[in-house]
Amino acid sequence: MVGPERFRGRYRAGSNEVETGKYSGSWLPRPGLRRILFPAFTLPRARENWPWEIVSSHSSATAPESHGNSSHRSTTVTNKELPPEVAACAWRLKIYLSQARRVASFIVSSSAKSILVTGGAGFIGSNLVLTLQERMPDARLTVIDDFRSGDFKNLAGYKGDFVAQNLATLNWQEQFGDEKFDAIFHLSSITDTTDHDQFRQTHDNVESFRRLLNFARPNKTRVIYASSGSTYGAATQAIVETDTAAPANIYAFSKVIMDNLATRAANDVSGWIIVGLRYFNVYGPREAHKGLPASMILQLAKQMKAGQRPRIFKHGEQKRDFVYVKDVVEGSIRALEAKQSGIYNLGTGQARSFNEMVDILNRSLGTDLKPDYIENPHAHYQNFTQADLTRVRTALGYEPQYSLETGVADYMKWLYPA
Repeated sequence: MVGPERFRGRYRAGSNEVETGKYSGSWLPRPGLRRILFPAFTLPRARENWPWEIVSSHSSATAPESHGNSSHRSTTVTNKELPPEVAACAWRLKIYLSQARRVASFIVSSSAKSILVTGGAGFIGSNLVLTLQERMPDARLTVIDDFRSGDFKNLAGYKGDFVAQNLATLNWQEQFGDEKFDAIFHLSSITDTTDHDQFRQTHDNVESFRRLLNFARPNKTRVIYASSGSTYGAATQAIVETDTAAPANIYAFSKVIMDNLATRAANDVSGWIIVGLRYFNVYGPREAHKGLPASMILQLAKQMKAGQRPRIFKHGEQKRDFVYVKDVVEGSIRALEAKQSGIYNLGTGQARSFNEMVDILNRSLGTDLKPDYIENPHAHYQNFTQADLTRVRTALGYEPQYSLETGVADYMKWLYPA
């Protein structure tokens, strides 16, 4: 390992890159992390004593272009690549740091003791439920699901209550009487974006939410609900929450109406906190039951594991903000601490191409399969999605912990354990 004596410069807060006379890179430890991996790399206690200068916020140990960030260049004075022996050491250190950063999960300080999760047998819902159970062992958990897009197997190990009901027709008062909840996570919806039945999509998604809000209103029960990045429609750059909604399909339209209802309700009732989370392209454990609506990462992994070339739309340059479900769960739980109502993006803040995804899957699965490019049959297709995370960072303290590389690697280990 190359010690600090090889890198003389100055430290600049707010980043993790260095400027030196010989090398530049983003692999050095972040402030606040001490005794990382190698004794020779123990960090000084005071930032001002660091023997290097940090000059860029770009966080890649390799060239920005290799991560789909061609519009961002390091602002270091020198821009030379690390020699192989240093790069190898840097890569090991970066992997360690990315893992260490995930060890300290968000600690819930909320006083919520009774929590209800709709859609809790579904993909994101089940991951949320099991994480809440682990983080808040004293909380009283209740799940509602009708299993149309959920599976009981997703809740293996769940210790709470379960209500099998269709939310679009549920009489909340009759079901729960005077029972009170401290918070409601609403993740139930028709999740198949290719279901173009306009009445079914709008009725089930919107009316379910309307009934829930009517139940939560008298006690101002905190509501955290799943919106969607699809509400923005076509985009060519990072999307901010204030961008005008432009739904391209009926699923996205139903989510826009839910956002409208939430905004109106929060404005009408002082002190009632309602948080909407616009999930981008989520992937991860417990999604297999969804079938075709499951993530492209799962679909392609299954093809490649079977020795088939991964089929993607021509010519694989479409870009999406692929976000690991563990990050989505983390952001959702943080909404328990939100101080005010709002609607926020939840993604990684990075747009990655399908070609990149295939390369990453090849590395994770140990395969070497080239894409099989096919025609795109969809008239309305989001060729680009990327979440701007500025507002959610400020409001919820959310920071994604998984890159596409680390998220896919973690997911493949879960899917195909050794």
